[in-house]
Amino acid sequence: MNHPPEPLPTAATVIRSGPLTWVQQWHWYERTIPGPRRVNPTPLADHCHVPPSTTVADIHMALASLTARHEALRTTVDPLRPVQHVHRADWAPLPVDCVDVPAADADTLEAATAALAVRPIDPERNPPWLARVLLEAGKPRAVLMAAHHVLIDGWGLAVLLNQLHDQLLGDDAPAEALAHPLDTVAAQPLERARAAEREWLTRLADNPTGVLAPFGGTNDGEGRHRLQHRSADAYDDLVRIARRYRVSPEVVMLAALAHDVATRTGEHRFLASVVVSNRARAALRNSIGVRALTVPVQIDLRPGAAFGEVVASVAAASAAAYRHGRWRPAELVAAQARMDRRRGVVTVPTIEYNCYSWPRDYLAPAYNSPPSGPVTWVCSAPDEPCDTLYVDLGLDAGVVTLDVTVGDHLLDAEQAMALPVRLCGFLRALADGAECPVPERSLTPAASGWWRAPQGWVCLPKVEDVLRGHPGVLDVTVAPSGEAAGEGEEPHLDAYAHTAPDVTPDHLHRHVLDHLDEVPGIVAPRCYVLSPDGLESGRPSDHSCTAIGGPGAPRVSSRPPASEAERALAAAVIAAVAVVGPSGLIGPGGPVEPSCPVEPTDPSQPGGPVGPGGLPVGSSDSPIAVDMNRCLADHGVTLVAVPRLLALLHRSGFTGIASDELAGTASLGHLAAALKPLSPRAHRGGETSP
Repeated sequence: MNHPPEPLPTAATVIRSGPLTWVQQWHWYERTIPGPRRVNPTPLADHCHVPPSTTVADIHMALASLTARHEALRTTVDPLRPVQHVHRADWAPLPVDCVDVPAADADTLEAATAALAVRPIDPERNPPWLARVLLEAGKPRAVLMAAHHVLIDGWGLAVLLNQLHDQLLGDDAPAEALAHPLDTVAAQPLERARAAEREWLTRLADNPTGVLAPFGGTNDGEGRHRLQHRSADAYDDLVRIARRYRVSPEVVMLAALAHDVATRTGEHRFLASVVVSNRARAALRNSIGVRALTVPVQIDLRPGAAFGEVVASVAAASAAAYRHGRWRPAELVAAQARMDRRRGVVTVPTIEYNCYSWPRDYLAPAYNSPPSGPVTWVCSAPDEPCDTLYVDLGLDAGVVTLDVTVGDHLLDAEQAMALPVRLCGFLRALADGAECPVPERSLTPAASGWWRAPQGWVCLPKVEDVLRGHPGVLDVTVAPSGEAAGEGEEPHLDAYAHTAPDVTPDHLHRHVLDHLDEVPGIVAPRCYVLSPDGLESGRPSDHSCTAIGGPGAPRVSSRPPASEAERALAAAVIAAVAVVGPSGLIGPGGPVEPSCPVEPTDPSQPGGPVGPGGLPVGSSDSPIAVDMNRCLADHGVTLVAVPRLLALLHRSGFTGIASDELAGTASLGHLAAALKPLSPRAHRGGETSP
């Protein structure tokens, strides 16, 4: 195997630079997250066969031509700022190598594509793609390609392979002006951005979370199942339904999923995290740049509504989510985190939905069957719990492919396998003319141990485990009191806690806050009340806490940094905000990103008021002014500052937290507790693999 030499990028090779687009920012941020913790760790990789007369020189020539045509193939990103640089066409050797294989059959292609997909791509120094030529008896038989999602998306990789194949056939497309992300980056009016953010945050403010949680699964909730279901019959049904309602097949499938959630849970309002894209114009359809983005789609279903109304509602919600997601995603995420922090809840989507299925090589089938038949298999990974139902739709050669990833606490293996079969049966009923109205209430009873709180479902044993995990808590009993709630009073949980003398309600309140985004089944702490009467009758009540939530919840006071790790994190926060600016602006030398409006913090909530820039009132440039009881979003740190903050922590000699934790709702004190001294060989940041 011959590997290409690594290029040495210099400023002299750069022909133009500019900020990352609204879509690229998400993937730029995601690349700093370690692979196992990413929301969508699927590598972008695929392959195409080559004509029999093709030589290796022909492939090199075609790839060089494509590199000259597509600026995305010669674009790099800045490691610490959301900036991209387009280089000259000849700035680096083509990242191509050759591998000899005994036979280029389907199994070999799948295994080789999977092997290429896991090779790291460094988008800061190298071209954002890799290619590999498979040689059989010295003759090229196939070309494999992998791409980094910051600069090339799944649609773009398919376009690239199609154009490569056309060139090798001699059917090269005529020269055309292709849109690069830099060409559209400035079309984001600030006032419209602010209005969109306000509207989107308002729509998400009271959305339930985790509505699938109480239905099925094993007791430990630690398993993860992956399966795939393929059906040619479902493809025909899906196309017929899409034509009837004049929407895309992808929208029909999302509407079917939403209908299934409402049927099983009785919930009619929930979130779906959906991959959407806009390639309506020809220049975008043939561009390989990143256009797809995962956005939160709020599903609102009317009980009793026929499926046609469900489809229209889902289509409108998806379009609105795409438009709102366009405006300043970094600031939108930070604003939502501030809102979640004040509400004491983490919004978890019910469904993760991707209209581009897993690559064919991602799973190895247990057996072969014709395309018209189902292919289903399950792989459990006990050490990888899955908080959300992931469903990926693929439409390929007249076959619907549904890939499902789900954890035991949502659906067990048997229920997971039943889901795609049930969806395909639902499509058949719709295609035959059934209206399939949305049920008024759940058709499936809640599993034992779950309770429906105003903000979502609560797993009572997990609430007890979280409270019991705090040092000094000797015993806890949690029980719902919804039936006993007075008129006008929301249902809540009574948590009877037997504690050591030095444990206060403040401690337990902060403990629950810090575990909101770590343990599924934990909702707003205002739903928890620690009874002043101690434990149940007959149990000791010494040192029982009086309250941890509800209207009379104790305010958590501000706390300056105390330990060396806390001081390092506080200093990094101040330095990151100083560069990015309290309003979300990047300082000299970087792109300007207008900020979203910062909603003022309720003075009655923990942490005190927030100034216009998102920083605590009275903040200064001294680390002692940083409140360790508040989260990063409360201090004005947005996604664009996360890589720099990680680098500053690394420079201070600390590691142990990843960028996804920095974007969450955990307090700075909680984050600092996870920091550890940097090992001499530790690698800064996350992986650079696709």
